[in-house]
Amino acid sequence: MATMRVVQVSRPNGPLEIVERQIPEPGAESVRIQVQACGICHSDALTKEGGYPGIQYPRVPGHEVAGLIDAVGSGVSGLQPGQRVGVGWNGGYCGRCEHCRRGEFFACVTRQVTGISYDGGYAQYMVAPVSAVALMPGDLSAVEAAPLMCAGLTTFNALRNSGARSGDIVAVLGLGGLGHLGVQYASKMGFHTVGIARGKDKEALARQLGASVFIDSQAQDPAAELVKLGGAKVILATATSGEAMSAVQGGLAVGGTMLVVGAAASMQVSPVWLLSGRRSITGWYSGTSIDSEDTLTFSARSGVRPMNETYPLERASEAYDRMMSGKARFRVVLTIGRS
Repeated sequence: MATMRVVQVSRPNGPLEIVERQIPEPGAESVRIQVQACGICHSDALTKEGGYPGIQYPRVPGHEVAGLIDAVGSGVSGLQPGQRVGVGWNGGYCGRCEHCRRGEFFACVTRQVTGISYDGGYAQYMVAPVSAVALMPGDLSAVEAAPLMCAGLTTFNALRNSGARSGDIVAVLGLGGLGHLGVQYASKMGFHTVGIARGKDKEALARQLGASVFIDSQAQDPAAELVKLGGAKVILATATSGEAMSAVQGGLAVGGTMLVVGAAASMQVSPVWLLSGRRSITGWYSGTSIDSEDTLTFSARSGVRPMNETYPLERASEAYDRMMSGKARFRVVLTIGRS
């Protein structure tokens, strides 16, 4: 039988190990994807460390997948071998539960997560349900597209659903793996974009990405600086520091919203401050496959691109450690097949 190389985790907190497996066959309403590139996301730690309830081992991580359809299962329509596709965090939904019937596919009661519910993209081949598959435009390489399936999708989808209009002040807190994409999207959407990060040395990057204004949160009070600008309609909080989020909240305009996409452990909020200005703080889930398609299309047309460090599949453990160190600029991508 034909085999493939995969990088798997055999137990919680176990090592990333390269093994040979049989190439899987797609089941009903599923497709097999020849993986060309797979981004390494901080959420992959849930697979590596066993932090997601019910995860079964061995498991292949990876939910920032870009590749080619290699084979289709029974009952599949609209997808065929040779098409360029991606798979993100949302690994499929049933379409029948109450949430799905209301169009809340992300909240499906039987929802699957790529690389957690089933094997993900740290592999030469993977199988995914058709509901998880997004078509990928031809003018994005697989390496460019892979991080957009999670980091790109999360920031793009949050901003386009934020209620902000062209010309509004939109601040992006953090210029890391999420934030460097968030600034690009905010700028390309026509917002008056403000980049917020620690250190004057980040200013050149913020402006390169499209920020009109840069606030050094190490040397300035970010909330006060936003108030001087008139207050932010939206603050996209990509940093994983609750302290940083708390420090910038006061910069929201009346009716403004802080959109939290960075997974901080906790943050402080003043109820009086919220109610006195009709302000709000809300979280944003990444999105489903059609949102991924929109993200990829917008990125291709507008020139939004992730900044990546690439590693071959054989160096997946090194690449994962690089991502976890926080030193990568700014996404880490495994190159697996020709893109």
